Amino acid sequence: MPEGNDPGGSGTRDPGLQPERTRLAWRRTTLACAVAASLAGRQTVSSGTGPLPLLGLALAVLAWLTFLGVAHRRIRTMDAPRPPALSPRTAVVAVGCVLAMALFGAATLR
Repeated sequence: MPEGNDPGGSGTRDPGLQPERTRLAWRRTTLACAVAASLAGRQTVSSGTGPLPLLGLALAVLAWLTFLGVAHRRIRTMDAPRPPALSPRTAVVAVGCVLAMALFGAATLR
């Protein structure tokens, strides 16, 4: 049985590289959101400005900044020896930001 998975063991936990992988996953997702917001901005500038693309761009940037804040806070909590589980509220905000990015990014394509 691998270390850290001993249900009746001493109670010590060996997280291995899991916290680092989780931090990297948050950073990758943040970078992907930044790229999506940048592409939405590029699309808005190249296709001319109208009220709907500008509104979509503004909301996409707002969703990206919100996700950036959530990700940064989560990355900081991962520094603890035994980080707390992701709260349902934080998970809902993160998923909402990603869905909003997709929706508002699509709005800039019109």
